[in-house]
Amino acid sequence: MLAATGLFDLDTVDGWLGSDGDSIEPSVVAGMLAKIGLSGIPLMLVLTVLALFGWIVCFLAQRYLLPLAPDALRGLVAIVIAVAALVPGVLATSVALRPLAKLIARLRPPVPPSVLGRIGRVISPIVDERNGRAHFDDGGAGLILQVRALPDQNFQRGDQVVLIEHLDATNAFRIISKADFDQQ
Repeated sequence: MLAATGLFDLDTVDGWLGSDGDSIEPSVVAGMLAKIGLSGIPLMLVLTVLALFGWIVCFLAQRYLLPLAPDALRGLVAIVIAVAALVPGVLATSVALRPLAKLIARLRPPVPPSVLGRIGRVISPIVDERNGRAHFDDGGAGLILQVRALPDQNFQRGDQVVLIEHLDATNAFRIISKADFDQQ
């Protein structure tokens, strides 16, 4: 029940959709989910419902078809039924979960807008390539961000600057002057 509601999640299974070095090619699993219309649904939910429908197909086939097979071939027929149950299981999972994809998409939080290209003012005494802070208006309380200048530039308190790049290594933003930004 926890997996069906998405409250329990396995990183190894979700890793199939990302590139974290798993042996399964990410584009294959993500492409298969998109092809059957389940790209927006959590993978654990898809696998849980697929297991349910696969089990139902296996149960019914073994209940009604397996007794018709000769005793010597029952093991082989059971294996064929288990493998063949995947096809109707995938189809039933796709039909059952497609309406959920739109609902889940509406429940996801909106992607915050990018701050790159915003104009702000330097609030630290100086901004160089190693340190500095600037204030940017975001329509609310404002943002005070760590900023870094290009190697040949320095900024003073009150200068207008524009965010042009996020520096992951220092979790800061590269800035240029508003005048330089307007010229480009």
